[in-house]
Amino acid sequence: MTIGIIALDAQGLAARIDSLTHILVDSVDQGAAIGFMAPLGAEDAKRFWLEQVAPEIAAGRRRLFAAERGGELVGTVQLLTAMPANQPHRGEIAKMIVHPAARRSGIGRRLMHHALGHAREIGKTLVTLDTRSGDVAQSLYASLGFQVAGVIPDYAWDADGKARHATTYMFAAL
Repeated sequence: MTIGIIALDAQGLAARIDSLTHILVDSVDQGAAIGFMAPLGAEDAKRFWLEQVAPEIAAGRRRLFAAERGGELVGTVQLLTAMPANQPHRGEIAKMIVHPAARRSGIGRRLMHHALGHAREIGKTLVTLDTRSGDVAQSLYASLGFQVAGVIPDYAWDADGKARHATTYMFAAL
């Protein structure tokens, strides 16, 4: 089945809120280290998309890309583009999420290629991100040219609240 990558503006986000909520809730419930604790309720997930992400998209400070497979959203990634005044050349990847049922099928790679391509198009020459140390995503990022900048131990709690994990900061020159 073909995977397409689309950009969602604030209105597109609102129109696809149920799918975005489903991706986020299911991913957190399966242990994704993306800033939320399990169990994540649907209303909290909707608030995240509508109150935190949509206004940033509408203001032009962030881009949201979504992966579609068979007409269904199966993943997302965000590119933060508004950086401090001394860092206009930098962008940041945030919340790269692939629904658990769609993982290991190239969707994350497609999302990242698209986000990095957009970063290049708008003149970014450096992209940063952080990921749970040792997570499968870390090897994906490395395969896309990201290098490790450093590791911070005990950075965040796992989604189940049972242990803390380290985070690895990574960067890629475009």
